[in-house]
Amino acid sequence: MPAHKIIFLFDVDNTLLDNDRVTVDLKRHLQREVGPERAQHYWTIFEQLRGELGYADYLGALQRYRIEHPRDPKLLTVSNFLINYPFANRLYPNSLDAIEHVKQWGPAVILSDGDVVFQPRKVERSGLLEAVDGNALIYVHKEHELDDVEQRFPAEHYVMMDDKLRILTAMKKVWGDRLTTVFPRQGHYALDPKAVATYPPADITLERIGELVKYDLPVLLIRGKN
Repeated sequence: MPAHKIIFLFDVDNTLLDNDRVTVDLKRHLQREVGPERAQHYWTIFEQLRGELGYADYLGALQRYRIEHPRDPKLLTVSNFLINYPFANRLYPNSLDAIEHVKQWGPAVILSDGDVVFQPRKVERSGLLEAVDGNALIYVHKEHELDDVEQRFPAEHYVMMDDKLRILTAMKKVWGDRLTTVFPRQGHYALDPKAVATYPPADITLERIGELVKYDLPVLLIRGKN
């Protein structure tokens, strides 16, 4: 039998944490430290790597950059910038309140994509790991790992918060009525008209993640069966 009646799953980037702002800060730092030309080269590598892996790998792109520029003394400042970045300052307003709100009904779990170093670091330094009581899963492609999610966090029903309709649609195809999809319209993916028009709407659309505190459990469960 499922261990819980309901479990709440939260994406991280542009769902709980403004990752677009992190990227802007990194772009400024790169331009200042290595100059516009080499900064652009880094982002070219970054996009190539994202195409290969399917997720953003900031440190992996930096490693590839280093291979091409092995004597660049500015590399250490860039790596320090990434590892020590104050992610807690980039949480969306009331994102921690949203997590606390749903924990009255069931566990909250981070369900994210990313690399095995930077993404866990981001989850920990932002305070999100503590907010979800250490419940965090990070995959390469989380929508393909739902059987593992079920094994680790069995429940009768799930509620998933994610800024990508593509992810929510893929999860809905697997879990069907067992899943309520929540779409916070935050970040460049969620605000891209073409990307939004490509997929069916989520069960619930929020203008920001903090609005989740306005929803009670019966509404969340009913919306999942629409």
